[in-house]
Amino acid sequence: MKISPVQNNLYSFKAQKKDDTNPISKKGEKALLVKGTFVAGLGLGARLLFELMDGDFLFETLGNKAEKINKKNKGLSPNKKFLTGLGIWAGLIMIFIGGFAGLYTLFKAPKINYQGNVNAFKKGKDMDVYIKGNAVEKELYTQMNEKAKTADSEEKAKLQTQYMQMQMAKNKVPDFIKLKK
Repeated sequence: MKISPVQNNLYSFKAQKKDDTNPISKKGEKALLVKGTFVAGLGLGARLLFELMDGDFLFETLGNKAEKINKKNKGLSPNKKFLTGLGIWAGLIMIFIGGFAGLYTLFKAPKINYQGNVNAFKKGKDMDVYIKGNAVEKELYTQMNEKAKTADSEEKAKLQTQYMQMQMAKNKVPDFIKLKK
């Protein structure tokens, strides 16, 4: 823990921050898998609803339920009653689909937990190699820069060829990182 000077009459305690920390976490990997599984569950639930429940169930049964709920709203104009009935009907469909997606996600939870740990381990190792490679590369460039400051023209030509070799053998970014172009 690093103690900083007093600022604005408040004591400020900050943890020492390292720039070479690995950004990959198990929680993040598991969150990505949960999100993907839930979206897949939504798609599967919608397909299940429309495949299993023929037009009879979807329109008649849910329509009757929506009307029954909508009868509690008295004093509405016919247009508003129609729109609230339509909203209730859509809400009932979303409850079914969302419930199925939640169940699907819970069913897949052990696999998500395991796969999240595996993905985090793999990506963590790749990032460790990348971070350490960057640190070594930075150190080499620093050393070359220091030598270039005191070098004569012959040594500078040699350093330039070494610099070009370093540029060609640049540390590759891991595949799972999406760079902005």
